[in-house]
Amino acid sequence: MRTELHVPSDLQYIGVVEAWLLGSLEVALNQSDQVDWSRQSSRLRLVLVEAYSNVVRHAHRDQPNLPVLLKLELKDRDLHLEIWDQGAGFDLDEYRSPVPEEHQEGGYGWLILTRLMDKVEYHLQVNGQNCLRMEAKLAKPEA
Repeated sequence: MRTELHVPSDLQYIGVVEAWLLGSLEVALNQSDQVDWSRQSSRLRLVLVEAYSNVVRHAHRDQPNLPVLLKLELKDRDLHLEIWDQGAGFDLDEYRSPVPEEHQEGGYGWLILTRLMDKVEYHLQVNGQNCLRMEAKLAKPEA
C-alpha cells in the first residue's frame, strides 16, 4: 500500500494529518496482519505529529503557503514514512542531544524520532526539498 498527502503548513491541519496516517494504516492492516494496533498507533501518531509540527514551526515558519508532502508505504510489516518540506533545512552536524540537567528547550524532536522508529534519515536539499525518512517494523501483539 502506498499513499501520500499534500497538506498546508498550518498546525490547524494536524488532525487531518493524523487521520490520514491512522486511517490509511487501519484500511491496509487487517486481522490476519496481527499488529499490536493500540501500541503502534500511539507511537506512529507521536512520530508524525512531532515531525509535521517541526516542519510547520521551523522549516516553513511564517510561510503557510508552502505545502508539506507526506508519503506512506506499507509492505508486509515494514512501514516507511517520508515528510518533505521546502525550508532551509536542518543541519544534523549542529544537533546537540538534550541533557536534562541543562534544561535545554529544543532538540527533543530528533531524540523522540530516533527512539521511536527503527531507522531515521534526513536528506538535506534533494531537488530543492528536504526529506525526513523514517522506517519501522510493526510489532505483533504479545501473546
